[in-house]
Amino acid sequence: MSRVFVIAEAGVNHNGDIEIAKQLIDAASEAGADAVKFQTFQADSLVCRTAKKAEYQLETTDRTETQYDMLKKLELTPQMHRELIEHCIKRNIMFLSTPFDLESIKLLSELGMQIYKIPSGEITNLPYLREIAKQQKKIILSTGMSSMDEVKAAVNVLKNNGTEDITLLHCNTQYPTPISDVNLLAMVKMREETGLPVGYSDHTQGIEVPIAAAALGAEVIEKHFTLDRKMEGPDHKASLEPQELMQMVVGIRKIESALGSKIKQVSESEKENLVIARRSIVAAMKIKKGEEFTEVNLTTKRPGDGINPMRWDEIIGIKANKSYEIDELIQI
Repeated sequence: MSRVFVIAEAGVNHNGDIEIAKQLIDAASEAGADAVKFQTFQADSLVCRTAKKAEYQLETTDRTETQYDMLKKLELTPQMHRELIEHCIKRNIMFLSTPFDLESIKLLSELGMQIYKIPSGEITNLPYLREIAKQQKKIILSTGMSSMDEVKAAVNVLKNNGTEDITLLHCNTQYPTPISDVNLLAMVKMREETGLPVGYSDHTQGIEVPIAAAALGAEVIEKHFTLDRKMEGPDHKASLEPQELMQMVVGIRKIESALGSKIKQVSESEKENLVIARRSIVAAMKIKKGEEFTEVNLTTKRPGDGINPMRWDEIIGIKANKSYEIDELIQI
């Protein structure tokens, strides 16, 4: 199995503070993630000024402010992007950011972005899909709130506009996602239906589901994290803290190792058990030289360094070429 690409989703958990954003980069690097991802947007291009917040946002932020006001405080400037990219280079972790509008796609292109992450909410945004496909870079497409037909339609747009390297992320956009709504097998079905590599963007609480996704063949895992779930902001409550992020990465790496090569064979670690655990054909009673081996005077017992019991029918009826004591390995 190829190495799972683990994205530590910082998102907007920096609360608009560049120093918190750098601390998130540090935490993602120390946890062993392959990339740390932020969100690039202009509130003016993303949301109407009167747009309401999601229910989970109302629970975690000021209920009196609009979605626009909330997002405006969470914008990252071009200079902040440059600082964060530089900090990622220092910490040896890939910088990623999700663009939420056409201007942000352009900015990330200017900054040399090599992988574009499309959020679930933009899967039906035709002008956006066309523009991001024209960058001709690797695309990771989240598919929350989508039907299979919508996923296929978005993939067709991307392919028809210049992008072939596409990975689909199964996702549920509820924060946090109820376990009963995860539907991980839909990830497997997307791979079957599209022939594309798949992964999973997780919004459940805990680390079990993303690890399970890795076991089902996810090639990309994305998970929100924060420095502290008690911090003020829309996504902190449904995020992992740094130590949990590290535990998730360790769990995924263990699953990678456990999945193996698909070849059914004796492993190196169990070869020593072959002789101990398997049986051989042995004498069930004293047998004289020249006496025929029968179902009565033979049996099978450990250890397994004699004649394989799968040869039982071959041995029955042969005359003993020597005398045997009880439990003695049969030889021919």
